[in-house]
Amino acid sequence: MIFRRLWNAMAAQFNKAANAVWSADPIAQLQLEHDRAVEQLKESREGLVQYRTLVKKVERQVGNSENDVAALTARIKAHLKAGNRELAGELALNLQQAKARLADVKEQHELHEATYENNLKRIKQSTQRIRDLQQKIRKFDAEMKMVRVTAELSKLSESFDGGITSDIGQIEEMIQDEIDTNRARSLVAADMASEKAAEIESEELIQKAEAEDALAAFEEELGLRTPETVNVRQGVKELGPEEEEEEAETA
Repeated sequence: MIFRRLWNAMAAQFNKAANAVWSADPIAQLQLEHDRAVEQLKESREGLVQYRTLVKKVERQVGNSENDVAALTARIKAHLKAGNRELAGELALNLQQAKARLADVKEQHELHEATYENNLKRIKQSTQRIRDLQQKIRKFDAEMKMVRVTAELSKLSESFDGGITSDIGQIEEMIQDEIDTNRARSLVAADMASEKAAEIESEELIQKAEAEDALAAFEEELGLRTPETVNVRQGVKELGPEEEEEEAETA
């Protein structure tokens, strides 16, 4: 009882494993069955060839026995015509044995021939079943692929219909964020460049003012800078070039 329960439990586990394999890839299982059937068919064909060889051997025996019967019959007739009844009687016994052998080999030949034809018919049926299985495998494989493609397209369609929360929407948002970041970097670079130009211009003005002050101090040390010369230069700056020319002509 215990062994029977253990055996039933093991058989149940084997069935579960087999069902799991079948459900995982049924096309592969069909292909495996096809390959097994093809191997069995090859072995059957080889056996059929060997059996046909046996049939041909028995067929030769039938032919040889028929020749023996015919030869003995002819010899008995010849001895009867020659009056050799004793020798004809001995040959008649041999003829009976030859006919018995002929009947036996004919029976064997008929039996082997029928067996061969039955096996040939079975092999032809197996060949047709294998062809049908090949067509089913191609059909199921195409249908399975179509179903998988349709399922993937359905998932893709759902992702497109999901809006901004979908994968496509998230990717677009990431791309747009990258574009905005690059634009911001360009604007910051431009602002910093303009600010730098303003700083350079301010520094140049400061340098010019410092240079003018240094020159004025130098002129004062040499006595070249007096209040009168400063007022004259200031007046010249205020008049401008055209007024300077008119003043010179008047002088």
